Amino acid sequence: MRLAILSTHPIQYHSAWFRALASYPGLNTHVYYCHQATPREQAKAGFGVEFDWDVPLLEGYPHTFLKNVAASPGHGGFRGFDTPEIKEVIRRREYDTVLVNGWHYKSAWQAIRACWKWKVKVMVRGDSHLHTPRSIVKRALKAFTYRRIIPRFDACLAAGQWSREYFLRYGARDERIFLVPHAIDSKRFESEAANLEPRCPELRKENRLHENAIVFMFSGKFIPKKRPLDFVRGIECAAQRHAQIQGLMVGDGPLRVACEDLVRERKIPIRFTGFLNQSKIIKAYVACDALVLPSDGGETWGLVVNEAMACARPCIVSDRVGCGPDLVIPQETGDIFPLGNIKALANSMLGWAGNPDHITSMGVAAQRRLKNYSIETAVDGVIASLSVMQEPRGLHATF
Repeated sequence: MRLAILSTHPIQYHSAWFRALASYPGLNTHVYYCHQATPREQAKAGFGVEFDWDVPLLEGYPHTFLKNVAASPGHGGFRGFDTPEIKEVIRRREYDTVLVNGWHYKSAWQAIRACWKWKVKVMVRGDSHLHTPRSIVKRALKAFTYRRIIPRFDACLAAGQWSREYFLRYGARDERIFLVPHAIDSKRFESEAANLEPRCPELRKENRLHENAIVFMFSGKFIPKKRPLDFVRGIECAAQRHAQIQGLMVGDGPLRVACEDLVRERKIPIRFTGFLNQSKIIKAYVACDALVLPSDGGETWGLVVNEAMACARPCIVSDRVGCGPDLVIPQETGDIFPLGNIKALANSMLGWAGNPDHITSMGVAAQRRLKNYSIETAVDGVIASLSVMQEPRGLHATF
């Protein structure tokens, strides 16, 4: 089987998945990237600082960077990825199937239309869900358009339960939807976290955290959809009733100053690390007891939850975080609170702080739960979809 994968740019979470696909027996895989982000573009994407990832993103699988002819290439919009040459790649019929990774960008539609034109099978992987706020007009337009488009895909690769429901809502056939979850290199996280665990007191000292504190962690871009100020207010509310509660905020971005100002003005027990690259982030997870992700519906998944769970840390997430229904089982692997409800978030923290042994047991269960959302599971989903697509194709696009 010959499989081409189209992706916007190298992403730290995809490289292990691509390597696993490239090593699968009988599968000839090639990844086509639309763009290579510069350190400055990474900063503009919400990270707040210029950087390059310090783990290998391009090793272990064949790949090509397409020429991006966009007027303003890079992140941030539909037109930021414009690669007409993908059409010629598909026209040559060097691949049996094209996997389009995400589909809300111009290059994706260049590839999809080329597949329809040249009768090459196409499958689309997405994590969109129905819990993202949309206007009535936008919902109506999507319903009209997507119900004409999504049933034409040979397969839909869903990241989880909510994305599966999304594909079904817009007309995908149930038997053509496959679970290809968002996954990380869990083995690396598990191994490094286990090795670092004895150094937890030292790591806490480095971050100016009390050795016996119950530490909750925020990790991500300091941008509106992540709602970092909800985390700050949640820690403030909880710490007023439990002196051992502290917070650690990892990351950077436009809302960091507002968070730091609020912490300083109200003397909230939160420390800031700034941006941490992949080689250092595991130390932060080990220094903490649990992760909090208070994001709104724009958080289509939340891969920091995967990272924390791989390190045996349970997670508290809002009820709009995409991975919640898949990974977070209340009081077993974490907890779920209503979006924006600071009191409910604080109550979850307080309940956990009163029973540290329960936090530990939830962390073990979280790590176990994550094994169902592994690189191996993601590869199996792709292989299953390729097998089903050997059947004759029904609908083709006419435009």
